[in-house]
Amino acid sequence: MIETLRIQDLAIVERAELEFGPGLNVLTGETGAGKSVVLGALSLLAGGRGAARLVREGSDEAVVEGWFRTQSSPELEAELSRRGLVGDAHELVVHRTLSRTGRSRARVGGSLVPVSTLAELFGGRLEISSQHDSQALLDPAMHGRLLDRYGGTQGLRAKVEGLHRALRELDADRAALESAAAARLQRQDYLTFVLREIDEARLDAQEIASLRALRKRLAHVDRLRREGGLALARLAGDPGAEDSRAASDWVGEAGRALGALAALDEVPGVLAQRLASAQAELRDIASDLERWLDGLDADPARLAAADERLHTVERLERKYGGSVEDILRQREAVAAELAGLEGADARLAEMAALRARRAHELDAAARALSEGRARAGERLAGEVESALRELAMPHASFAVALPAAAVPEGLPCGPSGREAPAFVFSANRGEPLRPLREIASGGELSRTFLALKQALREDEGGMVLVFDEVDAAIGGEAANQVGRQLAALGGRHQVLCITHLPQIAARADVHFRVAKRPRGGRTIVRIDRLDSEERVEEIARMASGRDAGAAAKAYARELLRARTSP
Repeated sequence: MIETLRIQDLAIVERAELEFGPGLNVLTGETGAGKSVVLGALSLLAGGRGAARLVREGSDEAVVEGWFRTQSSPELEAELSRRGLVGDAHELVVHRTLSRTGRSRARVGGSLVPVSTLAELFGGRLEISSQHDSQALLDPAMHGRLLDRYGGTQGLRAKVEGLHRALRELDADRAALESAAAARLQRQDYLTFVLREIDEARLDAQEIASLRALRKRLAHVDRLRREGGLALARLAGDPGAEDSRAASDWVGEAGRALGALAALDEVPGVLAQRLASAQAELRDIASDLERWLDGLDADPARLAAADERLHTVERLERKYGGSVEDILRQREAVAAELAGLEGADARLAEMAALRARRAHELDAAARALSEGRARAGERLAGEVESALRELAMPHASFAVALPAAAVPEGLPCGPSGREAPAFVFSANRGEPLRPLREIASGGELSRTFLALKQALREDEGGMVLVFDEVDAAIGGEAANQVGRQLAALGGRHQVLCITHLPQIAARADVHFRVAKRPRGGRTIVRIDRLDSEERVEEIARMASGRDAGAAAKAYARELLRARTSP
């Protein structure tokens, strides 16, 4: 609900502030008084287009500001929260400016937003019906949603949209998989070669380490024998040299000399014991060295075999990793990728089967949606035509056309079903039904909007509905009926209506009078919220003219007393 509307320097309005109430709010005044400026201000808050010519002469910018209460619109509050536009609890301030240069700015809850955000937020929540402004009635995309809401087929529509979206995504995935077939085959060939090359090498880290040690030993066997033999001669003595003694013999002799001194001092005795241990260790080392030297064998064939095997491994290390472990890790990655690629054909087959099932489900859901829409369209048309007759349009015809919607190739229907519902209308007998945008005048459009809202009877309520010219070319009982329907609609929504008829004005919960006044050589607009007696004066003026007499005032009081009657 909009609580307050502030207008500054818009068209001929210098400054105005309107405090709206729940239910039916009406604006009255003589023709040309400036009532349409209020309508234009509301349109700007709803994201309507602005133009530099709307800025009041002599001002740099026009300002429109609205304070909204949002507790009856939890979906709006959730959307505001999602966008990070949270203000005070259940309160929202929307600010729109137009500059003389044509630049337009919008703020929601103090945050600067694109002007398009206003239309996104208030679409379906702030509806304006006039000759120049109407979101729902003149937007064919909304007709299907309104029909589905009326017929209770929103669930089927959501199912169709979901299945259609899933099919499109499945087709995109499938096309991508198929288009990559050639590249996939090339990759498969390469990965198969890599896997075969690594597997044929039969790599084992322990075996390769042993082979590398063997190659090093066989490649240096002569040096090993020469240097090892010299070490053995020093340890065990050289049989070919005169007076060659083993290292262990020298150590043993030193130990015995120290042992002889043990009776004189304990230190030599301790050292003698350590030398005895060293002598035994030297003998063991000499024995092991001798056995190792005896086992050394220059084997060219064995060296060649080790070189050949290691050459293969080292080539693989250069290609696929710096070590045997790296190569084996690469092998596991290649095998996993290859398994994935080899499963592509199987996935294509699975996707084809899944697509067939989903296409069948979509076709069935679209068929059920079409049947539900056909039934709902007939009921809605009957209710709207009945309401239009009560609104002084006895020869008006209304129908819900169900032309075929555009269908993407290979799919059973479009994203919203097989048809694109459209409201069509004819004001006079014998005229063909045509889209509302092509036929309806401002008054016809407003009354059709009113009839539709009555027929749709949205249970959730909480909208702001704005009507202009709803009273065009009617009077008498038709005016009473329009007033009753507007008041009834005000029980579920906040309704704002510009009217020239006293029968409608008398039904209002809140009544504003719009009037032009000269000031300082210029014309200004004044908007006043009327009290009870002022309402009598204004309704009497509407009924009989500027100089309303006692009879007109009595008539006005009677209308006000009867405002709550059915």
